[in-house]
Amino acid sequence: MKHQFVLSISALLTIIFAASCDQPTPEPKTGEEYSAQIQKIIEEKNEQIQGFYASGMIDSAATHFADDCIQFMPNQPAIVGIENYKAAWKQNIQFGQWEFDLNTQEVKASGDLATEYGKYTMTFTPNETSPIPAMEDKGNYMVLWEKLDGEWKVVWDAPVTELPLPSQALDSAMVK
Repeated sequence: MKHQFVLSISALLTIIFAASCDQPTPEPKTGEEYSAQIQKIIEEKNEQIQGFYASGMIDSAATHFADDCIQFMPNQPAIVGIENYKAAWKQNIQFGQWEFDLNTQEVKASGDLATEYGKYTMTFTPNETSPIPAMEDKGNYMVLWEKLDGEWKVVWDAPVTELPLPSQALDSAMVK
């Protein structure tokens, strides 16, 4: 009887050990391969975001941003929080058409955080009531993404223009 109990325990332990060996090893959450996987996800999200801006669908674009997001826009204070982001962009789209072309250059990801470096172009076409003139911009951007509740979201968004300041802005800066 004692021998049978030992054999039963031994068989049970063998089954448990064998079952645990069959478990797939989790994917690494760092390194070049992981970063490449996350880059594909980010590029898909950027495609959607571009379409939402072009269509004036700010609430839809906002679904890709964290609740506590910060967007650093050139020549103005940072936009902090999702509600301020929506309010600012809903105001902007009242004045005309915003078109972005976002081109991810590289992503470095580790765990639930990823940093995206990219290049952008932006075109604004004003409507007849716009106080903003037509403009084009291009430059680089850095975005910090975080995986929140299973979805990658923009936490910090910082575009950096490559265009020089207009000469009148340089002149007034030199006077001060």
